[in-house]
Amino acid sequence: MKSTNNLKAFRDTSGFTQERVASFLSIERGTLSNYELGAREAPLPILIELSNLYGVDIADFYETDPEKVKDALICSFRVDDLTDEDLKDVANFKDIVKSYLKMNYIEHQ
Repeated sequence: MKSTNNLKAFRDTSGFTQERVASFLSIERGTLSNYELGAREAPLPILIELSNLYGVDIADFYETDPEKVKDALICSFRVDDLTDEDLKDVANFKDIVKSYLKMNYIEHQ
């Protein structure tokens, strides 16, 4: 299942250029473009990094329900003028928050 449109939507909503995200991921901009266009499937390690950067679950990249995508887009994180190191710190923090929310959800089931 391709993750094409959602990868681009989360990047756009977060206010990042392809160049910025590609630099964060240490890949070529064209490679990221191929992932967003669906010409190539993004490998799991890239999807994990993107989910942390955008503050969403990997499943959101594959979501086909427009309302669920819209809800996830509303919650995405927007920032400007961050260094690559800042982006790594933000992604790590978001990963911690996602893990906490998942544990909290499981605990209250």
